[in-house]
Amino acid sequence: MADYDPVTKVVIPAAGLGTRFLPATKATPKEMLPIVDKPAIQYVVEEAVSAGLLDLLMVTGRNKRSIEDHFDRAYELEEVLAAKGDSERLSQVLEPVEIATFHYVRQGEPKGLGHAVLCAKQHVGNHPFACLLGDDLIDHRDGLLKRMIEVRDTYGGSVVALMEVPREQVSLYGCAEIEATSEDDVVRVTGLVEKPPAEEAPSNWAVIGRYVIDPAVFEVLENTPPGRGGEIQLTDALLELAGRTNEQGGPVHGVLFRGRRYDTGNKLDYLRTVVQFAAERPDLAPEFIPWLREFLEKAPPVAE
Repeated sequence: MADYDPVTKVVIPAAGLGTRFLPATKATPKEMLPIVDKPAIQYVVEEAVSAGLLDLLMVTGRNKRSIEDHFDRAYELEEVLAAKGDSERLSQVLEPVEIATFHYVRQGEPKGLGHAVLCAKQHVGNHPFACLLGDDLIDHRDGLLKRMIEVRDTYGGSVVALMEVPREQVSLYGCAEIEATSEDDVVRVTGLVEKPPAEEAPSNWAVIGRYVIDPAVFEVLENTPPGRGGEIQLTDALLELAGRTNEQGGPVHGVLFRGRRYDTGNKLDYLRTVVQFAAERPDLAPEFIPWLREFLEKAPPVAE
């Protein structure tokens, strides 16, 4: 096995405007919308920490200050809880503060995911890094990020997470053209297309929001023109790296993920995620699931 630099840093782009959730996101970052009683972005941070990555950079924007506040001390609240002897809630408040080391940088203009990643250049430097998108929640018990880091350690270059989706949904994702390797869950990525029409997609293996990226991506992104939607696309930069050798920052491999993924990028999937998480909570499920069954039995038929 070649001696590739270890992955120690995480970049979490969190500068999007969240227009799909207006008016809720007019003043509240979409990353702070709760999944039951915990903001979505905290699950993403916990996933990174479970993979052993404790150095986190969040790429934020205007009106995202509450993200920084959530991962910072709240002395008045802590004092009130301590005075009440409420150790359980005090622990919940302190947990996101103590879980990792946080850094922040602002993306001044909404120029796309590729531009958001480029904003991390100074912090990351010449090191490989993980990139986790807040719209996708991956169950940390499935070990996806750990597996991606293992693949990077074996092959070098960059690694994307791929999940099989119905053909009619490929236009919602970046889509990969792939070749098999000697490992069942690892493929070589030979092509990438951002949100192709279903009939033009090279496969139905979609890129979901988990990446392990070689630092050569920064040089590529600096020279990547705006692509689909007039934005600088990370997909376009990874396509460039896919054709390179290890010495040039390539290639790109994919991990075929068949585990538990929760999409919070739109209202319907967000609601599904909240229900699924609540149904798995031992403190909520005994009352929530019977209530949900009763509600569904009494609910009027859906109008077509």
